[in-house]
This record gives sequence, structure tokens and C-alpha cells, in this order.
Amino acid sequence: MAGKWGVTFDCAQPAKLAAFWSLALGYVGASPPPGFDTWPDWFVHVGVPEEEWDDGAYLHDPDGVTPGISFLKVPESKVAKNRVHLDVQVSGGRSEASDVRTSRITETVERLVEAGGTVIRADNIDGTLDHMVMADPEGNEFCVV
Repeated sequence: MAGKWGVTFDCAQPAKLAAFWSLALGYVGASPPPGFDTWPDWFVHVGVPEEEWDDGAYLHDPDGVTPGISFLKVPESKVAKNRVHLDVQVSGGRSEASDVRTSRITETVERLVEAGGTVIRADNIDGTLDHMVMADPEGNEFCVV
């Protein structure tokens, strides 16, 4: 049996990065645990000091299909290329016409640039756009495919 898993981003500003990835993936903020109306209510209940309340943010797939994503505040900044990255899959794959794939990729990239992302490069195969390598607002690389 496969184990349950999620993805965690170390970051400086969890709420800001969560907002970016919510837009990129269509994820939503996680609700507080059952029995609590708000996250602060739960934080107080379990004894989390108030100065730590903004140290994390949590997103989940509203359809409950794909893994959750956590954003945890860390003191150090990113200094090297990611060894693992996310692919934001919007093009429909190579079975789609190249103009359709290109349009879907470029529309998504434009939206993510407006939200604070940065284009690193476009990768082409045989002169056709295959994917765009981007960075989120804290420099974490990902691809729009």
C-alpha cells in the first residue's frame, strides 16, 4: 500500500508563496481542523506561540486528488538550483496541436508572471515550444508544460 505524502516548500514568506501556488495550481487554503472555526483558535488550543502563527501556510487540492502542499518559514534563503521541481501541466501533452499547447503554456506563464513569477527560459523541441522554466516569487524553479 502506498503511503500518503505531500510537498513542502521552505520559504521566507509562507502566505505570499501559498497565494502564488494557489493561483498556479488551483489549490485552496486548508481549513482548520474539525472543531475549530479558525486557525488561530486551533493554535491557541494546542499552545502555538502567537509569534509563530505566520510561520506556515497549507494548501490542498479542492478535489482531494493530488497531494497537499505546505509552506514553512525558514531563516535561510534559497542558494542553489532545486533538485526536485513541480510541473504545472496545462498544455494537454504532445498529442495536442502545437499551437494549442503553445497558447495554453503562454497564457499560464503570463498569468504567473503577473502574480510574481519569473521566466527563466523557454525550451523548444524542433522549433516548437515544449515548456517554460520559471521561478516562483522566492526563486524555486518549476516548469509550465
